Amino acid sequence: MAFTLYQLDGCPYCEKVADHMDDLDLDYDTVWVDALHSDRNEVKRVSGQRGVPVLVDDDHGVTMAESEKIVEYLDASYA
Repeated sequence: MAFTLYQLDGCPYCEKVADHMDDLDLDYDTVWVDALHSDRNEVKRVSGQRGVPVLVDDDHGVTMAESEKIVEYLDASYA
């Protein structure tokens, strides 16, 4: 499985997703983003927006934002 999680240090929504991925024993790469929205160009390029968390699931061709939606997706696909 090839996951990339874009997250901001100290972001509770990012931590929620990371913790859930750990609970599901999913390996993922973390890309730490800048605190300034205007400097999150890589997140914008990948997802079309600058908010985090953003999960990229290369195996399924899925890119998504919003922690609740990500957790629901992970449960439906990997739990």
